[in-house]
Amino acid sequence: MQAPTTIEASSLLTLHYRLSGPQGDIINTFGGPPATLSLGNAELAPAIEARMLGLAEGEHVTLQMAAGEAFGERNPAMLQWVPKQLLATFGDADAAYLLGEVVEFPASNNAGKYAGAVVQIGDEAILFDFNHPLAGQAVMLEVQVIGVL
Repeated sequence: MQAPTTIEASSLLTLHYRLSGPQGDIINTFGGPPATLSLGNAELAPAIEARMLGLAEGEHVTLQMAAGEAFGERNPAMLQWVPKQLLATFGDADAAYLLGEVVEFPASNNAGKYAGAVVQIGDEAILFDFNHPLAGQAVMLEVQVIGVL
């Protein structure tokens, strides 16, 4: 009988996973179709991928990650004022921004997008928090490995 395949740095995975922070679930595929992910392609945070290395097909584990381990510590430099005039060039000039709203911005090299949450609204600019929502927080990761290629 062949030993189960284990997760390596470039594995293609079929799995169920649940990622939770202090406020509850962020993502939960249990109860629905499983996810298919490719490690090493920035689909998951590097620290989360590292904790999954070595897990075997069929394994079901719950991993506790210390505050800041999964998504790093909160970085005050990631709080940035963005002029409303600049926001108008990225989208709807008449858009109304609300506290807590997450806004997507195009990356400077047009190779994707990044997001920031509205934390404060001023007359001429809006303060965005570009930290990951779980930065600096403890995270629980539950993983059920279905297949490893």
